[in-house]
Amino acid sequence: MPNIPPAPAVPFAPAASGHAEGVSNDEFRAAMSRLAAGVVLVTAQEPPLDPDDPGAPAGEDVGMTATAFMSVSLDPPLVLVSLREGSRMDDLLAEQPLWAVSVLTDQQRQTAGRFAMKGRVSDRLLFADLPVTRGEATGAQLVGGALATLECRTEQRVRAGDHTLVIGRVLTARVPDSAGRPLLYFRGRYGHLT
Repeated sequence: MPNIPPAPAVPFAPAASGHAEGVSNDEFRAAMSRLAAGVVLVTAQEPPLDPDDPGAPAGEDVGMTATAFMSVSLDPPLVLVSLREGSRMDDLLAEQPLWAVSVLTDQQRQTAGRFAMKGRVSDRLLFADLPVTRGEATGAQLVGGALATLECRTEQRVRAGDHTLVIGRVLTARVPDSAGRPLLYFRGRYGHLT
């Protein structure tokens, strides 16, 4: 075998903003917008207001649209969702280990849009007219008509730049009788397979 010298290291010079030299936020966003992603609704229920009082009212249901969601492992079954650090869902999942995911269909574009709005109204109002059921393993809301639903328990949280990667063990995975097509996110817009 010939003795091949290793390739020279490519210098990495992070700019003051934390980006590699020559990569701007806009360029990075534009490049990543070319990656089509599935759209899910991540849900969790806040813990009871007084955990020591069994009669205390349950906490509010919270939901968030996500496109950075993927499977990680088959054995054990693990998934990952990326949450903006300091977001309501990130803060909630730091204290609530149980959460759920509904894989949305192209007919659920409005649902994705309402849970992605900035400065939105209370989540209670956003859930008000949705067909939902409460997950048996997590107590989180599962959207009716979704392509699939998963209930998860957080195994690990990893800080990654301005996001938190939440890795969850899948407790239940169901594929309802939905014949819909997946809702996709591409170039900053919702779309579907043709």
